[in-house]
Amino acid sequence: MTTGDSIAPPADDADVPRYWRDLGLPGLVDVHVHFLPERVQAKVWRYFADGETHYGVPWPLAYALPEEERLAILDGLGVRAFPTLPYPHRPGMAAWLNDEAAEFAAGRPQVLQSATFYPEPEAPHYVAQALDRGARVFKVHVQVGRFDPRNRLLDAVWARLEETGTPVVIHCGSGPLRGEHTGPEPMTGLLERFPRLQLVIAHLGMPEYRDFLDLAERFERVHLDTTMFATDFTERLMPFDPADRPRLAALRDKVLLGSDFPSIPYAYAHQLQALHRLDLGEDWLRAVLWHNGARLFTITG
Repeated sequence: MTTGDSIAPPADDADVPRYWRDLGLPGLVDVHVHFLPERVQAKVWRYFADGETHYGVPWPLAYALPEEERLAILDGLGVRAFPTLPYPHRPGMAAWLNDEAAEFAAGRPQVLQSATFYPEPEAPHYVAQALDRGARVFKVHVQVGRFDPRNRLLDAVWARLEETGTPVVIHCGSGPLRGEHTGPEPMTGLLERFPRLQLVIAHLGMPEYRDFLDLAERFERVHLDTTMFATDFTERLMPFDPADRPRLAALRDKVLLGSDFPSIPYAYAHQLQALHRLDLGEDWLRAVLWHNGARLFTITG
């Protein structure tokens, strides 16, 4: 399995369009992008700016820029579709975040209208409302939200999302920070109750990569996203065992490009360089960078 000598990885962001064109793609589908309300985004960036306190390493923000500049960067990179992935850290936030996300997506065809939820009695109502308004993907952050995804207040939500097949990007691995309810055990329990959930495991489940590969192999609709996966930054902290690369190759149709733009500590092109050097082949790259996301969200080139 080799990408051969004919296609070189992107040298930098300006070279990214050349890269996906050489692969014969119409662009990129990135399933893990954040555009948050301004005051929420500022708070998130302040947290990352103090990376040494929280993560033990610096976390320089490569794209802490005004909203329109960030949109222009994604356009220049050739990212043809992306979500905004809001997530609450306490009760009473989710419905407001969903309203903001719907307004942001309006008039921007490249934006996959996003929504979120929290374990609270109102969740089934505002999730149904978000779906009625056109939400195409939901975001859940188990570590930040500090809740068990098996919380019974979410039973009706998970049942509805399983019924509709709506993708849910869920940060449930224990990296870069462990939470009380992170790791494979809560997700295994959730999927045993709702086995047809269309879950996208963020960050490939880092650092419990092997356990989340197990779930992707076991459950038909479980996908993995590549957010920060195999980058120099992540490999120093939470390395992926090369012995598991054949399993990743075999899951080609269930792996989706994710980046965590804009709150990443390196250039966007480095995520693509990291995936390229896995040496899993051009067909794998084409599937991950475009075809899988395009199929999941019904995007045409």
